[in-house]
Amino acid sequence: MRPLPTPATPPLGFLLVDSARLYRARIDRAFDGAGVGLTTGEARALAHININPGLRQSALAEKMSVEPMTLVGFLDRLEGMGLVVREADPTDRRAKIVALTDAARPYLDGIEQAAARAREEATRGFSDEERAQLREFLDRIRGNLARECANREGAPRETRTKEARR
Repeated sequence: MRPLPTPATPPLGFLLVDSARLYRARIDRAFDGAGVGLTTGEARALAHININPGLRQSALAEKMSVEPMTLVGFLDRLEGMGLVVREADPTDRRAKIVALTDAARPYLDGIEQAAARAREEATRGFSDEERAQLREFLDRIRGNLARECANREGAPRETRTKEARR
C-alpha cells in the first residue's frame, strides 16, 4: 500500500493548534524566567484573572484548559500570598468568583512584560498592520467557534447525541 501524498502546506487546523502549542510553551518559559516568584501555572492564573475579571473558579479552569483541582492548587498559593481572593458568587453561594487584590499589580506588571517579549518574538517581522490583522482573524475564528459551541450546547440533548454519533 502506497502512503498518501503529503500536502504541500499543512492544513489550517494543524497550523492553529501547533502555533498555539508552541506559543504556550514560549509564554510558559517567559513566565518562568520573569523572576516574579510564581510558577508558570500561577502566573497564567493571574493573567487569566486579570483578562477575565469576575469569572467563577470553574469557568477560569476551563479558560486555562486545566483541571479544576489543578487550579485550586494555584489559587491556594496565590490566595496565601494575598494576590487573589475567592468570594461567594451572589447568584450561587456554592460557586466562587476569583478576584485580584491590589497586591497582584507588581506581579502582573512582570507577567505582562514577559508576555510582551514572547509576543514580540512570535510576531517578529510582522508590521503593525499585520499584527492587527492577525488579531482580527483570530478573534473572528474564536467567535465563530464559540458561537458553534454555544449553539451545540443550546441544542436539545437528543440532537447533540445524534450528531456526536455521526
